[in-house]
Amino acid sequence: MPSTRTGSSSAAVRIAVLADSDTRWKWGALTARRLTPPGPAPEISGYVLRGRATPTARQLAEVGAGIGVPREVTGAEFLRAIREEAYDVVVLALVGGTVQALLHGLAGMVLPRRPVVVTGYVGVVYEKLADGLLLRHGADVVLANSRHDAERFRAVYEGVGADASAVVEAALPFLGGAPYAPEPGRDTVVFAAQPSVPATREERAYLLRRLAEHARLHPDREVLLKLRSKPGEHTTHLEEHPYQKLARGPLPPNLRLVHGHMGEVLDRTDLLVTVSSTAALEALHRRVPTAVLTDLGVREALGNHHFLGSGLLTSWDALDAGHRPTPDPSWLAAQGVAPDGSYATAFDAARARVRELLDRPVPPPLAPYYTQRTAPGYLPGVLGRHRLDAEAAAPAASAVRRVLRDAARGLYRHGVQRVAPVIRRLGEL
Repeated sequence: MPSTRTGSSSAAVRIAVLADSDTRWKWGALTARRLTPPGPAPEISGYVLRGRATPTARQLAEVGAGIGVPREVTGAEFLRAIREEAYDVVVLALVGGTVQALLHGLAGMVLPRRPVVVTGYVGVVYEKLADGLLLRHGADVVLANSRHDAERFRAVYEGVGADASAVVEAALPFLGGAPYAPEPGRDTVVFAAQPSVPATREERAYLLRRLAEHARLHPDREVLLKLRSKPGEHTTHLEEHPYQKLARGPLPPNLRLVHGHMGEVLDRTDLLVTVSSTAALEALHRRVPTAVLTDLGVREALGNHHFLGSGLLTSWDALDAGHRPTPDPSWLAAQGVAPDGSYATAFDAARARVRELLDRPVPPPLAPYYTQRTAPGYLPGVLGRHRLDAEAAAPAASAVRRVLRDAARGLYRHGVQRVAPVIRRLGEL
C-alpha cells in the first residue's frame, strides 16, 4: 500500500485509530493490525474520544495491541490531527452517531489526499441494526464480523437504495488462542459478565445467586465470575449495578471474582457461561464448551436471541445437572467463529479492499446516506450533538477556553458516572 506521506508502495502505512470505550478500543486497535498485509510494520497512532466511557490506562493496556498510550481528544481535535498528520487509513471504532458526524467532518475538509475510512461493530449486532448501519454509511469500508452480518448489512443498505459496496465480510479481530484442551484435575466454569445485560438489579442478583448455588453444588469445581471493569472504571455501556457490589455477602470458597484479558481466562476455562457476551464467540472459536442462558427469557433486550439455532441455549438447572451444549456447525460457520482454521484468511478481503482504495490516484468522495435531503429532521441533531462543523472550522481554542471546557466535561462525566446512579438507586428504595 502506498503511503500518503511518501508516495512509495514500500513505505509503512500510517493508521489512526479513534475509539470511545474499552471494547471499541480493543476492536479498533486489533482491526488496525489485521488490515495491513505483509511488509513494513504499520505506524499506528491511537486516539480515545473524551467522554463518559473514556477507558483507563489499565483497560487500554489489557488489549495488548502493542500501540502506545492513545491521546485523549475531542472529535474536532481528532479532525485537526487528521489534517496535520496525513494518515493513510483511519479506523473509527465508535458509536454510530459519532461515526456519522466524523464522516461529514472529513467530507468537508480540504486535504491533499484523504485517508481511507474503516468502521464496523465491536461484537454481536443484536439491536438498532438499521439505525446503527445507516449512521455508519459513507465509510469506505464497513466491516462485518461474519457472513451472517454481511448479508444483513447489505440488505439494510440496499433496502433504502444506498450503495452497499462498502460492506466487507471479515471476522472479530480478537479471536485466537490455543484450541481447548482439557487438563486432568481441572474443572473451571466461568460466567462472563456484561455491563448492561441484564439491566435490572433483580435480574443481576438472580444470576449471581445461581452462580453461587452452582459453586455450592460442585465444591470441587472452580467457579469464576469474569468482570469487565474494576470499581471506578467504565465500559461501553453504563453499569448501574456492578456485580462487585451485589456480591458483598459471603460467597462459596470456590467462587472468585476475576478481571483481566479474556483470552487468558479462556486458557483455563472448561465451560463458559453467559447471557449474550461476545466472549461466547471467543470461546467457541477455541472450541471451549459454551452455554447461553435462557433463565431470564430469550429476548431482544438481552441479546441472547442472536444465538437462536446455535444449540447453545440452556438454563442453570440443566448446567447444574451436568448438561454441556453442543454447538451447531452451520451456525458457527455463518457467525465467522471459524474453529476449522479458516480464520487465518478472514481479513484477506478487507486488506484487499483497503489496498485497492489506496492504490487509486484519487479516492472516491465520502458520500454518507444521511444528508440534508434524505434526513433533514434527523441529521442536524446528530451533527449538532458533536459540534464538529463549528469546532473543526474554528481556530484552536484559547488555553483558558480549553481549561474551562475540559473542567465542564469532567464535571459532566462525574455526574453521569457517579452521581446519577446513586440518585437512581435512592429512587428505588
